[in-house]
Amino acid sequence: MTKRRSRGDGGLHWDEKRQRWIATANLGFDPSGKRIVKRGSGKTKTEAKNKLKEVLRDHEDGLAIAPTNYTVKDAVTDWLAYGLVGIDPSTAKTCAILSQTHVIPSLGARKLRDLSAEDVDRWLAAKAKMLSTRTLQAIHSCLNRAVKRAMARDKVKRNVVELCSVPQGQAGRPSKALTFAQAEAVLQGAEGTSMYAYIVLALLTGARTEELRALTWDHVFLKGKPDADPPQPPHIAVWRSVRRGGDTKTRKSRRTLALPARCVEALWQQFEDQGWDRLAASDKWEEHGLVFSSAVGKPLDAANVRRAFRQALKGIDGINADEWTPRELRHSFVSLLSDRGVPLEVISRLVGHSGTAVTEEVYRKQIRPVIQTGAVVMDGIFGADPQRPSTRGNR
Repeated sequence: MTKRRSRGDGGLHWDEKRQRWIATANLGFDPSGKRIVKRGSGKTKTEAKNKLKEVLRDHEDGLAIAPTNYTVKDAVTDWLAYGLVGIDPSTAKTCAILSQTHVIPSLGARKLRDLSAEDVDRWLAAKAKMLSTRTLQAIHSCLNRAVKRAMARDKVKRNVVELCSVPQGQAGRPSKALTFAQAEAVLQGAEGTSMYAYIVLALLTGARTEELRALTWDHVFLKGKPDADPPQPPHIAVWRSVRRGGDTKTRKSRRTLALPARCVEALWQQFEDQGWDRLAASDKWEEHGLVFSSAVGKPLDAANVRRAFRQALKGIDGINADEWTPRELRHSFVSLLSDRGVPLEVISRLVGHSGTAVTEEVYRKQIRPVIQTGAVVMDGIFGADPQRPSTRGNR
């Protein structure tokens, strides 16, 4: 004879509406007196009982039960809404674009608790056929952070995204640097445009584009400080950027740079041109003290600078304006100095790098010059006899 279940043990019944077996268990009452009931469902009795056992095991371990209808889209949307507080607005915008373009359309409908490492691997492999490795790393990071936040709020038991590695993607657009001839052509061709002073300053000082956009006239000393001890030549103080909080990228990025004569001349012209802009704008002018601003004094964003930069390069022989970006003026600065034999340590200080590794691997674009140090020293040690005939013919 089958043993009758005790009161409060729950039960097993068929749900006609859901077309599933429902297993239930009563776990007593909460502090408000409401009965605590846990449920598990399945297409068969066994599946429903096993699901209930899993729910009860989680309850005993102190874990909240993950909602069955919570999707990847829900997790990503929640992260975008509440998980990006305090970060730079441009970074938040980038995360939103990547998530809405690559994460949600591909994985958004998947229930979060059913998301597997295989799902993520297949998704990344498909994206690797069209995206660069850096973009793959970015979309993996977005999904990973969204699921991690969901896990911290008991929406899912574990984060399977952390188990997946990012595959090699497509080759990204390589950065490049202007040769001396190209740089001279750019300086001459851009003269008379609204971007001339910006281009001169970026190319001849190596300042970052976000540093130049934040540069104010009170950090520009076109006459220098001749009465200082020792006297100071014309210079700019690169102490701020358009990053969140106004700080430069790193501590070593805060630097004071002497200005070449060509920069001084271009900045005097910029000061005069901005004065005329201020008169033309009249009441519409917004004073921010910026060296580089719009026609009414407003700060420039990256798109403004990129568009104006390419417009200034149009028509210059040997330069395809659409293939160049403002940040490559900084790359050109590094390469031009390196071509002239300036030590890498000095260049890294000028561009505000914390060490020489980034300067060497990312910014210096020219073919490495012949390293002569070893040959010169060995000639000094062993001697070089130019009169001694060679025993081999020329190759």
